[in-house]
Amino acid sequence: MRVLLVKLSSLGDVVHSLPAAMDMAHCLPGIHIDWVVEPAFAPLLTLCPAIERIIPCAMRQWRHQWWTSETRHAWQTFQQDLQAVAYDAVIDVQGLTKSALVSRMAKLKDKGQRFAMANRTEGSGYEAPTRWVADVLIDCPWHSHAQDRARHVCAQALGYRPAAVTHNSLRCTPHSDVPPGTVALVHGSSRADKAWPLAHWQALGQTLQAQGFQLALPHANEDELHTAQAVASACPNAVVWPRCDLAELTQRLAACAGVIGVDSGLSHIAVALGLPHVQIYNVDTAWRTGPVHCAWQHSVFDRPTPHAETVLSAWFACFNAAQQ
Repeated sequence: MRVLLVKLSSLGDVVHSLPAAMDMAHCLPGIHIDWVVEPAFAPLLTLCPAIERIIPCAMRQWRHQWWTSETRHAWQTFQQDLQAVAYDAVIDVQGLTKSALVSRMAKLKDKGQRFAMANRTEGSGYEAPTRWVADVLIDCPWHSHAQDRARHVCAQALGYRPAAVTHNSLRCTPHSDVPPGTVALVHGSSRADKAWPLAHWQALGQTLQAQGFQLALPHANEDELHTAQAVASACPNAVVWPRCDLAELTQRLAACAGVIGVDSGLSHIAVALGLPHVQIYNVDTAWRTGPVHCAWQHSVFDRPTPHAETVLSAWFACFNAAQQ
């Protein structure tokens, strides 16, 4: 059986869908799974053992440059790549117009079918074209974790029962540059309302260093670099990591003793790696995107923001649980 998953973006949403691919590989031996994704996230999918073929689709870029010859050529190349293989099942786990378009373009085998969500779930996006394109619509519980929703859709589409416990969905060789006992502080997010105060990061880092941990600070842009440098200035010997692609960044995270971070794609990568992890929330959405099913991964929520002491206590609970 050959299956195409359509989940183009964003980073956190892609990571939350990885356990569905792992379920398929575990429950349906011999299955071949391809995935359509934005190019920026393609390096990450190379680290998921369930994925066989990755088809980059730069939809975000193309829609802003649709009139150029370069975009027309790239679109034609994508179509050829997408339609090079016929599928037994195409599963849209995103539920948006762009994913519906990709699903419609994919080539089916004679008895192949397109599957999609029948409804929006709480806190998620959903657009009508996904219903128009699908051959089979799958009802989803209203109150669904993003990970569980993707697992449910794929299991219903292909007729298997997912495992009770998810598998680590990203596997890689840890980066040799990261010292033992390093904790990565993931402070960056695409949304300002998810940020944690700088003073809290500095206090947390100082306490972790006093307990013998090394600190690493990733960053994705200039603003995040300034924050990383400000944390490092208060925490002697903290290391600001160089900017790198997702594959190398994931290898660096994999070498860490654990990760503490805000609700962001990198924090969700830490979950997928099975690392001790604390995820910090200023809004009550951890039930939908935070860590689940794991004693050494916790989310911490408070308004206006969790205290550093609360996060530190959660970290030691996670770290100790992982040592048992």
